[in-house]
Amino acid sequence: MSRAFVNEDNAAAQADQPIERQVSAQPNYVTPTGLVQLQARVAELQQLHSQETAQGERADKQRIADIERDLRYFNQRLQSAQVVTPSNCDQVRIGHWVTFADEHDQKQRVQLVGEDQADAANGLINWGSPLGRALLGAKVEDEVVWKRPAGDAAIEVVAIEPG
Repeated sequence: MSRAFVNEDNAAAQADQPIERQVSAQPNYVTPTGLVQLQARVAELQQLHSQETAQGERADKQRIADIERDLRYFNQRLQSAQVVTPSNCDQVRIGHWVTFADEHDQKQRVQLVGEDQADAANGLINWGSPLGRALLGAKVEDEVVWKRPAGDAAIEVVAIEPG
C-alpha cells in the first residue's frame, strides 16, 4: 500500500477526534444544586456511553468520542467542585439570590452560581462573570460598578436572599 493512503487514513482518524472542552482556571465553586446537576450529567453521559458501546461494530465512533470527551470534562469538574453553602444574607455570596437596581431604577433578580450551572436566561449568573464579581461581597444598599462591554453601570443591591 502506498504511504499516501496510510497518511490519509491517519489524518481522517485524527479529524474525528473532538476538540477537548476547556476547563476554567477559576476555582470550581458550586451550589448544592450545581453539584447535583454535575453528578446527574456524569451519570447521564456514562449511560449514553454504555448504550453506544453496547452496539459493538454498529456503534457511532464519532458519538462515542464526543461522549468520552464530555465525560472527561464533567468528571474533572465534579472532582474539583467546591460546594458553597452561604449561611447568612448580610453579604452577597455564591448561592444567594440578589435583587439590584440600575440608575433607571429597573430591578433585576439573579442568583450567583458556579460556571457549569450558569444560565443567564433563567437568572443564574456565574459568580466569576463581570456582574457576579461586582455583586460578590456587597451588602444591601451598597452601590457597585458592573463593568460591561457596553460601558460601566452603577447598580445598587436592593435585597439578598438565601439560595
